[in-house]
Amino acid sequence: MRERWERGWAVLLGALSELGDEDLARRVAIRGESLSVAQALARSLAHTSYHVGQMTYVGKMLRGPAWRYLSIPPGGGPARSTHAPGGAGP
Repeated sequence: MRERWERGWAVLLGALSELGDEDLARRVAIRGESLSVAQALARSLAHTSYHVGQMTYVGKMLRGPAWRYLSIPPGGGPARSTHAPGGAGP
């Protein structure tokens, strides 16, 4: 499965590397809807993150207590501040 995942990302990154600034305004059709390439990329990113969330959820269910968090585990980061960065208050 990991090999297929890596192959898929290689195809995407290869296609993205060929895009220039002028390509972002071009129109493409996705499921009959006309979108700019920039809009299509944003849609694809949202769709991909949804599926990554699904895989993470299933992974947590299957691994149980052996699950290793992909980032900071719950309660493992610094306390959240209600103030803006730099110490400015609300």
